[in-house]
Amino acid sequence: MLLRLHLWEIVGKIGIFLNNLLTLIYCSMNKFIAIAMGLLIASVSVFGQTSDAKEIRKERQIIKKMSKAELTSKVDKVTKKEAKRLKKEGWVVSPGALPLEKQLERSYLMEYEYDENLFPKYIMANAQSIGENYDAAKTAATSLAITNLAGQIQTEVFALVENTVANQQLSAEDAASITESVMASKNVIMQSIGRTIVVVECYRILSNKNREVMVRIAYNSDMAKQAAKKAIKEDLKKKGDDLHNKLDDILGL
Repeated sequence: MLLRLHLWEIVGKIGIFLNNLLTLIYCSMNKFIAIAMGLLIASVSVFGQTSDAKEIRKERQIIKKMSKAELTSKVDKVTKKEAKRLKKEGWVVSPGALPLEKQLERSYLMEYEYDENLFPKYIMANAQSIGENYDAAKTAATSLAITNLAGQIQTEVFALVENTVANQQLSAEDAASITESVMASKNVIMQSIGRTIVVVECYRILSNKNREVMVRIAYNSDMAKQAAKKAIKEDLKKKGDDLHNKLDDILGL
């Protein structure tokens, strides 16, 4: 009888142990699944755009190989087409400003400048806004263009991360972590943006007499990379991630 009681005690303890073990395994599995899902979501955000990034890179390679005469011809064709469209839509430039064709020509020449890694020498962004007067509309358009510029910087950094993975210089897991930080850093990037260059500025008068102003701004790519580096580094440090040490290599700094 006493032996039977001891056996039941032992069985009870084994049961408690197995229950605790299963609970631990269950919690660990949930944690693992959560981490895996997080990595998957972050990866899809960037790598879902792989084909687009490859197409952009291919197009940049073609432009990079163009002779000066070929590039001039391409810019001239694109400029004339764009100027014709804008004028048809009622866009004009302020008195004393460069003609619209000249502004667009300068814009496209800057846009088609790439470094040896096919990273643009200038990051470009557009925006337009409506106001009761010209100055108010221009201020709002410029502010929105800077927001769009931060988004464009993110896009270029995504492409750099993807290229680093393709060259087997970064694991997919590390890339997912950096991508997650890039996605979370838009506001900080925006606040870090310094002086931009207005390359196109035009306006049109609407039927209600309000002014609609459109601007296109350019930002030096080295300054853009520094702004991105600062923002991403801060986010990685918050997560306790030491990947911030690899940012210089990824961004080509």
